[in-house]
Amino acid sequence: MNTFRQRWLPLLLALVLMVAFHFIWHPRYEGTPVAATPPVRSRVLLAPLDSRPPCLDFVVRAGRIAGVEVITPPEDILDYYSKPGDTAALHVWVRENLAGCDYAILSVDQLLHGGLLASREAKKTADDAAEVIRFLAGLHAAYPQTPLYAFNILPRLAPPDSIDGADERKYLMEWSRLADRLDLEGRDPEGLARLRALEMRIPSKSFRHYTDLFTDNARLNEALLDLAEQGVLTRLVIGQDDGEVYGINNRERRRLQESIARRQLPAPRAFFTHGADEIALSLLAAVEAERSGYVPRFTIEYSDSSVSAKVFPYMAASMQTTAEEKAALLGELTISSDEADITLFIAAHGTDTLGHRQDAARRVQTLLAAGRRVALVDLAEDFLAEQTILPQLLRQHIPLHGLAAYAGWNTASNAIGTAAAQAVLIETARHRASSRDEALAAHAANLAFLDGRFLEDYYYLKDIIDLENAMLRKAGYLDVNDLDLDHNARWVNATIQQAMDRRLATFAASRAFRTPVSLPLAEGHATLAVQNLTADVYCPWPRTFEVRLTPMAQIIELR
Repeated sequence: MNTFRQRWLPLLLALVLMVAFHFIWHPRYEGTPVAATPPVRSRVLLAPLDSRPPCLDFVVRAGRIAGVEVITPPEDILDYYSKPGDTAALHVWVRENLAGCDYAILSVDQLLHGGLLASREAKKTADDAAEVIRFLAGLHAAYPQTPLYAFNILPRLAPPDSIDGADERKYLMEWSRLADRLDLEGRDPEGLARLRALEMRIPSKSFRHYTDLFTDNARLNEALLDLAEQGVLTRLVIGQDDGEVYGINNRERRRLQESIARRQLPAPRAFFTHGADEIALSLLAAVEAERSGYVPRFTIEYSDSSVSAKVFPYMAASMQTTAEEKAALLGELTISSDEADITLFIAAHGTDTLGHRQDAARRVQTLLAAGRRVALVDLAEDFLAEQTILPQLLRQHIPLHGLAAYAGWNTASNAIGTAAAQAVLIETARHRASSRDEALAAHAANLAFLDGRFLEDYYYLKDIIDLENAMLRKAGYLDVNDLDLDHNARWVNATIQQAMDRRLATFAASRAFRTPVSLPLAEGHATLAVQNLTADVYCPWPRTFEVRLTPMAQIIELR
């Protein structure tokens, strides 16, 4: 008997623990597979800001949530990193493919310069800009019943890369900040003297190149506003690229807003927002909601009382200003959470508020338990993983798939706009679904997009990228924004894929990921679970700054 206990009892105990671990902590649910393919309700032509995934892939994938088929240009005529797109070929492609589309979303930066990065150098002439205006007018004349939604981006604060002298760039940035501050606070003699001293230190060619970026863009925006007034453009959105509290790009923004007010253009026709990369997705969500007769109602909550006034890196506006802009672009803002369809929850932490993260996670849990549709914005002031609240959600086993949306990449405006747009798309799809199967398919597509955001915004951009850059520098690549992917693509991408696979395995094994969630339909609810998550990931451009990540999973409905 003693021999039996010594030999077999530990094995039996281990077996019991394994079974308990599997069924209690890692259960495998049985259910009916749900295909993430809602029926096509809209066909949209997109000329993207550039070929980066946030500007192109996000729009295509998120569009599927609401049954939108997004038609995009061939890769060979779009930009590729520092190589501008073929604008002449793009004009031809747009004219030839607009037929049969319900509307178009058109980046003026792509139509004129061949992408956002090319627009920062602004090598095109006034004649080129005038040709784009004629192109848009001609497009409207050829397709008068097809709405054209256009967007253009104000130049960023930082000088273009072609001005590469360290002192030149430093003096230009200082001049820009000071010029804007003097415009706002008054031109005191001491400030003016400092401004003139800076101008003397900056080579005249570099100074003209920098200031001409804003002058030429302002002229282009006025011409675009003319098209909006004439009805050529159904809607014009002008965004503001990377900035700070002071900078002459803010001065151009104020002049633009004054012009919109002077023309008495209503907000749906002409709209300004901080941000750039997320604007096409915001337009898609706004238009689909409008076409469905649905007005999304937002309420905004912050992880603590200090967040609303914070201005995060690369932003020229506070969190509150940015969030309210996005809500106005997509729907309307309501004070009462009981009247809101979507709770835009903004968690934004830095080194001084790390202790607030657990409370923020518990607040998200409370909102989900109350049945709120939560779009979670998870921001880190220093872009560090430990400043986000996703790890807290995982530790507290909060069911992540209960979120309507999640975003935490890049700047505050990018993340807020992306999360808000995703939430609007799933709510639009749910409101207009003509069958239970259509609503289920929309939820499945949204869950796929949601998991992509967790993997990319947190696991890649807050974790893997830093380790990858350190490894590359150790291997002799001192500039991780100028990699030789023609010769080393397999190695670079293989290391990223391996790192993602390891983290994905841990993520997919968590209770926060595996717990089924009850999601709303037009009538009643459905309980869905995500299983067998995998993701393909690689660098689309010769740098590690962004990845193209494609999540794949099995979505099942539990009965």
